[in-house]
Amino acid sequence: MFRLDRYWDTKNGVSLLLWPLSMLFAVVAATRRLLYRTGLMHTRRFAVPVLVVGNITVGGTGKTPLVIWLAEYLRRQGWKPGIVSRGYGGEARHWPQQVRADSDPASVGDEAVMLAASTGCPMCVGPDRPAAVEALLAHTDVNIVISDDGLQHYALARDLEIAVLDGARRLGNGFLLPAGPMREPRSRLSSVDIVIVNGQGEQGECSMKLFQPVVRELHGNQRAELSVFAGRTVHAVAGIGNPQRFFDLLRRHRIEVRPHAFADHHPFRAADLVFDDALPILMTEKDAVKCRRLACHDAWVVRVDAQPDAGFVHRLNSALKDIVDGQKTAGHPGLPDL
Repeated sequence: MFRLDRYWDTKNGVSLLLWPLSMLFAVVAATRRLLYRTGLMHTRRFAVPVLVVGNITVGGTGKTPLVIWLAEYLRRQGWKPGIVSRGYGGEARHWPQQVRADSDPASVGDEAVMLAASTGCPMCVGPDRPAAVEALLAHTDVNIVISDDGLQHYALARDLEIAVLDGARRLGNGFLLPAGPMREPRSRLSSVDIVIVNGQGEQGECSMKLFQPVVRELHGNQRAELSVFAGRTVHAVAGIGNPQRFFDLLRRHRIEVRPHAFADHHPFRAADLVFDDALPILMTEKDAVKCRRLACHDAWVVRVDAQPDAGFVHRLNSALKDIVDGQKTAGHPGLPDL
């Protein structure tokens, strides 16, 4: 099957052929952002702080583990965080939708269910981000909102922008869609508050690592270190933005991988997990929420946790303090003392 993303890492014949379309995309993206910045398109602000975590490229960057870390960190600091997202892959008839750990991924999206289950935070999804925030605040005691993958959703005003980059691919060939992986030009990074790299960051950037992978049974309660599969052959299935990162993670733990890559948000069926052998199956947490209702033997879910560096934590704390001071000056009570 022809996939454009295979041509996004380098400048090649295919990407150069598509470059004129990228220029058109650039004009549309720049015009849209200008309309929001000048007020010709409406941006909605809420009484609670809004933190946006996103990226300027398509595909996986490690953003989701950072969102989970951020939610847990905010809770430890005395906040009551909630999360809003698009609900990619969800086919609900009405939006916005509240999301719980037991919600149907087909309705609200696989990543949303995984985030709700992993963080325990109130969560609401929908294509209209301000409407999702409004619904979230109407039914919960949330006092800070994390907008997952919300960097380009300018209709929602934000108090802090965090851009996540993949350390291996970074910006690919540097072209905008469809000739390259970029949603916005490189210059957009200069306007965000924090740039954090999944891997080793460059000067002025923060870094994070994904560490201590553990596994749990898809159907069962057994848990173990990922290292129990070292030296063994497994089927690795991944329907995420960057399946190769998952396969590489397993190989770094000396696991022999038989890779099975699917499209992001793939609606798994039982047949996808049927193989002609008895080898164990390893999958991501995001895929597990769609596979938990499927009958499959010896299937395991791999969890990885993000650990940002000290520089990121320092910048985050400084930004949160500024936000709290500004909110209290404006007369909005109920925020933690930092």
